[in-house]
Amino acid sequence: MKKLILVRHAKSDWPEETDDFNRPLADKGLEEAMHMSKFMKDNNVAIDYFVSSPAVRALNTCRIFNQSYNIDITTNEKLYNPLESNFESVIYNLDDSHESVAFFSHNNGISNFANSISQDIFHFPTCGVAGFEIDCNSWSEFDGARKKLLFFYEPGKI
Repeated sequence: MKKLILVRHAKSDWPEETDDFNRPLADKGLEEAMHMSKFMKDNNVAIDYFVSSPAVRALNTCRIFNQSYNIDITTNEKLYNPLESNFESVIYNLDDSHESVAFFSHNNGISNFANSISQDIFHFPTCGVAGFEIDCNSWSEFDGARKKLLFFYEPGKI
């Protein structure tokens, strides 16, 4: 069994003359990310690898989570403004030594991808986190594997 955790970046700011890629986290976003990462770690949500969009708001959300987890982080440009197929492309390139991987990405792509693999329809709020169990031994088996939603956490509800 593999586990895939999807994390939408925390609340961002949009200062004047800042392009989309370089948008920073808002103060509320910093608080959301710290709160959610601590909640996840305190509730024994195991993650052994982080893959983040390289956009500033997603990568900073990932770095805040990593203050709790202290694991390897990599970035993948396919997670910035992603289509559903972008997520699958990143999944198929994961090393099978990783049992539980978290992706840090953006809407609408992350909501669309989550809904494509789950019967539970939902929309990700900022810093929303969904965890899925994937019934496979290799990430290369993702497409045909049974997928089960394990949890969906929203920062305002934990």
